[in-house]
Amino acid sequence: MESAVALSSRASLQTTTGPASKMPSSAQASPGRKRQSLGDEGVTVGLIATQLKGSTAKTKPLQTIIISDDYEKMELKEIPIDNIIQPLNRNEAIGLILRLTAFGAVTYFTIKWMADAIDPTRKQKAEAQKQAEKLMRQIGVQKVKLSEYEMSIAAHLVDPLTMQITWHDIAGLDEVLTELKDTVIFPIQNRDLFKGSRLLQPPKGVLLYGPPGCGKTLIAKATAKEAGLRFINLQPSTLTDKWYGESQKLAAAVFSLAVKLQPSIIFIDEIDSFLRSRSNSDHEATAMMKAQFMSLWDGLDTDFNCQVIIMGATNRPQDLDSAILRRMPTKFHIFQPNAKQREDILKLILKNENVESAVDFDEIAKQTDGFSGSDLREMCRDAALLCVHEFVHQESPNEDFIRPIRQDDLQRALEKMKKSKSAGLQEAFMHITLD
Repeated sequence: MESAVALSSRASLQTTTGPASKMPSSAQASPGRKRQSLGDEGVTVGLIATQLKGSTAKTKPLQTIIISDDYEKMELKEIPIDNIIQPLNRNEAIGLILRLTAFGAVTYFTIKWMADAIDPTRKQKAEAQKQAEKLMRQIGVQKVKLSEYEMSIAAHLVDPLTMQITWHDIAGLDEVLTELKDTVIFPIQNRDLFKGSRLLQPPKGVLLYGPPGCGKTLIAKATAKEAGLRFINLQPSTLTDKWYGESQKLAAAVFSLAVKLQPSIIFIDEIDSFLRSRSNSDHEATAMMKAQFMSLWDGLDTDFNCQVIIMGATNRPQDLDSAILRRMPTKFHIFQPNAKQREDILKLILKNENVESAVDFDEIAKQTDGFSGSDLREMCRDAALLCVHEFVHQESPNEDFIRPIRQDDLQRALEKMKKSKSAGLQEAFMHITLD
């Protein structure tokens, strides 16, 4: 096949092969009309295609238009399609495939980079993945493949070696700790003893409820340290995402991760803020997340032999959904400590402190009625600060050590704590609306 482009000056293109048709009379230049030119010299652009000698094309020919510079002629030429479309040889085909592959790869990585660049949580996800990998190595979990969502949850694993709270650091809750060890921890650690019984299996959920500052979170920390189980400290903010449907995937990842790491405990502090009673005012995404969480917790697909326990702590059990309470059959009510328990707590708090031997813990415990364990700790801290205050502001510093805590220091700190508690109660009553 041969093709040529002919450029001529002030000359019409003449063709001798094939039939030709002239322009309509309406397209011809009329007398008196100035002929338009493409430049100082007329230029004729034509496409001439000639067939190879001996070519016998059977395909339908194409028609091309040839325009002369004086706009007086327009001829149509018939060109066989076989002379235009030719099959690619092997090298051309390989080159085309390589170019298309390179273009597709560049397009894919460009779009992926743009999507990652506009994601506001990209850095947090990368940091969570690094934290998760570090914690998995520390707790001895290896060769476990985790998805992207499971990596986000794994960042909240608790390393038992980093926990400083043990059973011996909890005073006044001996009955609760004993029952917790017997009904929850022992069946998991000695599962072979109860293999044939369904009634002696560990519970699916454990609820710790009671007034603030009485040791609910402290029990959870000691459980993470002493139980020897994989402990996931789940925060409600971990399951919330601005993208629709992501919260359900994260909720599913919580249980899939816990199953891969079983036996494990999922602890949710202030569980009432996450799994409160459902109502018509709930957002659709929140309602779907709660339904997904409960379905995976104890639903149709739940494995009976699954060793995953949900442990929650709250001081507002009345706000929890009834379906959540049904899934937490083991409940521990953490009461305000009585006089004997307060005495034990005071002795534990001041165990390693510099205290005079004449301090009467029984008398202090009787005067602290209504105090929680957290209140007692703050009271002892104020008493110790009184000794520091006296050392700093003494007129003639003859001693280079802080004196021990005395009975009157605890009495002064007790009166200060009572005033702050009474002020808090008065402020609470001021916000109560009367009908």
